[in-house]
Amino acid sequence: MSNDDKNEKNFLDSLAKRISSLRKSKGMTQEKLADAAAIDRVALANIETGKRRPTVTTVYRISTALGVHVDDVFKNL
Repeated sequence: MSNDDKNEKNFLDSLAKRISSLRKSKGMTQEKLADAAAIDRVALANIETGKRRPTVTTVYRISTALGVHVDDVFKNL
């Protein structure tokens, strides 16, 4: 695995953990967040476990549903 691949994987893993952490800090279930963000719950679960790469639009929907600025999702990743 190249350094670029490792960096990308680390970034996506960090993003997944950030989304999960923000959701839990807001006291939301995956189902509630998925409904609020208009995405499938399984898709959200896959994003939170790093099995799926979210689009920018999906990250925007998730951040809006969480009531945080999209910058907060990416901050210090």
